[in-house]
Amino acid sequence: MKNVLVTGGCGFIGSNFIRYLLSESDFSGRVINVDRLTYAGNPENLAGIDTEFKERYVFVKADICDRVAMSEVFDTFQIDTICHFAAESHVDRSIAEPDAFIKTNINGTFNLLELARQNMNHLVLFHHVSTDEVFGSLGSDGYFTETTAYDPSSPYSASKAASDHLVMAYSRTYGLPITLSNCSNNYGPYHFPEKLIPLMILNALEGKPLPVYGNGQNVRDWLYVRDHCRAVWLVMQRGRRGETYNVGGRCEMANLSVVELICDTLDEMVPTATGSRRPLITYVKDRPGHDLRYAIDCGKIEKELGWLPEESFKTGIRKTIRWYLEHRDWVTRIKTGAYLEWIESHYQM
Repeated sequence: MKNVLVTGGCGFIGSNFIRYLLSESDFSGRVINVDRLTYAGNPENLAGIDTEFKERYVFVKADICDRVAMSEVFDTFQIDTICHFAAESHVDRSIAEPDAFIKTNINGTFNLLELARQNMNHLVLFHHVSTDEVFGSLGSDGYFTETTAYDPSSPYSASKAASDHLVMAYSRTYGLPITLSNCSNNYGPYHFPEKLIPLMILNALEGKPLPVYGNGQNVRDWLYVRDHCRAVWLVMQRGRRGETYNVGGRCEMANLSVVELICDTLDEMVPTATGSRRPLITYVKDRPGHDLRYAIDCGKIEKELGWLPEESFKTGIRKTIRWYLEHRDWVTRIKTGAYLEWIESHYQM
């Protein structure tokens, strides 16, 4: 792997992956970061990378749906490996505006697969990053495995399921060297503040209401983003081609418990004169098709590749909160008027 194309590299997970790849891993090649810079793509997430790794990092502003622009990227930089993060990823936005999710997540993935197929003579790997949401909803017990049938509930998860199927089909039909990973909910530094954890942290710091859907008992498995980046790189290096690997944090928690822990941790780290922040919790109308529970069995990646999450939720959330406390300027710049308008109208606050 000499020239690794990372799509969506200015987003939350993509930027963390690039930082991990260049700063912490054994990778010695070049990263070509392609990002369209939508509202959630922020070049500031990679501040300093271009100077620290001047010879090994390239940024190209382009849309993965633009076949001509992406073909030029493949030709110019002699791409031999693709790590595909680029996606519209917010469930609530997919319910309100599904068009963009179909275009980017399905058509964009198709474009990349076609370009990869055209360059198969020197292609090492196409790694596709997906989500556990493609599997639908679990009851109170059981876990998603790599063989769980797909049963998506939202336009977002349906579009990711479609892209997963395309990747697997290109492997089986054309012999494209692929790996695929389905991860649980990520959290950590550079997380765009429309998602649950950063939204709760920032609202709690500002004394604003903490909107929790329904009764707050929907359960998610939480994965610290650096643990996810480690897993993706390990799969890319040593994963069996044509295989899927589930990546989870073994940190199942109800949404309400997550918000309560954030409140309690902030109360300890940044005490207020009014005491507990828990009274800020505000229950709002549940969203349509809200899956009850996600939980991943990550035994395959543990047994085959020796990966284990390093962070518990308590240690990870403390690191995450500390990061937001130390990067107030980043938060101020990311929270534009358009962002605030969307949050306030969506949660009817």
